[in-house]
Amino acid sequence: MDVPSPCNVLMLYPLFTAESFWSFGESCELMGVKRPAAPLGLITVAAMLPADWTVRLVDCNTAPLSDEDLAWADVVFTGGMLPQQADTLRLIELCRAAGKPVVVGGPDPTSSPHIYEKADFRVLGEAESVIDEFIAAWEGGARSGVFTAPKFQADVTRTPVPRFDLLKFEDYLYLGVQYSRGCPFTCEFCDIIELYGRVPRTKTAEQMFVELETLYQMGYRGHLDFVDDNFIGNKKSLRLFLPQLAEWQRAHGYPFEFSTEASINLADDPELLEQMGEANFFGIFVGIESPDPATLVAMRKKQNTRRNIAESIHKIYAAGILVTAGFIVGFDNEKVSMAEAMIEFIEEAAIPVSMVGLLYALPNTQLTRRLEREGRLHPGHDLAPTIGADQCTDGINFDPVRPLRDILMDYKRVLERIYSPAAYAGRIDRLMTLLDRSRQRHELAEGDIRAKLGAMETVHRVVTAIPEARGPLWQTFMNCAKRDTSSARIAVQMIAAYAHLGPFSRKVIAAIDARLAALDDGTVIPAATIDATAARHLA
Repeated sequence: MDVPSPCNVLMLYPLFTAESFWSFGESCELMGVKRPAAPLGLITVAAMLPADWTVRLVDCNTAPLSDEDLAWADVVFTGGMLPQQADTLRLIELCRAAGKPVVVGGPDPTSSPHIYEKADFRVLGEAESVIDEFIAAWEGGARSGVFTAPKFQADVTRTPVPRFDLLKFEDYLYLGVQYSRGCPFTCEFCDIIELYGRVPRTKTAEQMFVELETLYQMGYRGHLDFVDDNFIGNKKSLRLFLPQLAEWQRAHGYPFEFSTEASINLADDPELLEQMGEANFFGIFVGIESPDPATLVAMRKKQNTRRNIAESIHKIYAAGILVTAGFIVGFDNEKVSMAEAMIEFIEEAAIPVSMVGLLYALPNTQLTRRLEREGRLHPGHDLAPTIGADQCTDGINFDPVRPLRDILMDYKRVLERIYSPAAYAGRIDRLMTLLDRSRQRHELAEGDIRAKLGAMETVHRVVTAIPEARGPLWQTFMNCAKRDTSSARIAVQMIAAYAHLGPFSRKVIAAIDARLAALDDGTVIPAATIDATAARHLA
């Protein structure tokens, strides 16, 4: 009987082909790292492969792909999200030209498998449910195939510890772990429920502590992000896990400071907020999308209605957890005054880092299906931009109800106002008066990359790069330092973020100006085909 031979697997994490509000290029440079986050999906899949297979990882965002790496490989694994689509397709062509079989997987191939037909193998859906089928086929001699996992069936309690050893920790601002998958809500524009379902599945506490202990023993210290799409989706499990997590942190001297993503109804649960504070959570991302209740109802984000959202944000601040928020411009139900309402809300809530984008109809969502039924979806809606535009500037990939020019003008107005140096600094100042960090560990763990730069040096570097921000940012830093040194550290993190957010917001505004100019010329074109000058603004 033939024994399958060991296999050399080259895992390639594709480039994010455009800068975005999430790329934080200048902030990474400030901290001496290459990217914000590490590729958790690929290193999790790596852990599912046979023990005698050898795996190499090349993150194309942090290191070049060498001819030697490609020559070494028996098979290449790649894939990722929509902003990585263009580079994933480039890597597939590169590997095929070198005679290397390519396996593609991840959220975008799962949502749009037809775009990846040139890959030799497509592994679609959650890898836990289907990777064994691929391995058996490969070891049986197959060199092509499609393997589709049953939806929402993966048993995450059997997910192995990711291959953290494949990462170069020093390349990243933070690392990630995953506790749960899925979200109980039904937001029309979101693809999470299409990919992972509405019943959040959680790992066991024991699993999580093996992962945390692995990172601890490897010497990692600092920011660790729970990449869950909604960390509080399964509150019953979470209430049992968080006290154990807090105890683990205490026993290990608080090596990690956590962040995650959660729905706004977290503010309704003081016990959960208290537990998160005790476990040393310092930040969460919340999808707010719009301050208008009618718009929220229309997009099926009812969990954000029947509440004063700004007050909810302030409750989270009172638990010592800062909020980064997402906003979207371009919904059908928006009113003429939406720009002013959004600006006023962001100021009232005091959210410095407000990620504002144009609505983008993602593949395989309720929104996309509705727009298709209504005949409003643009051809090629699931093709990612390839010349520098991102999903923010290339948004509205459908025929909107409101005039496109009005939407773009509103978007531009919001960005101009919220990312002016004075407005951004003012929100940091107000945030620090609301943030009660008495539950959290005040000091950074020894070895935390964020301790490399002193507070004064960080602020100095930012205002040197952005001279027009000098006065407001220095004043805010001094105000925060006088009030509370533990909060001043958070203020410095917000100031470091402005190293990216300030300049990038102006690049986006330039790209929107290019779209507006094209509209004024009578030619309706998407941002993906704007001229090279405008494209360079986004490079």
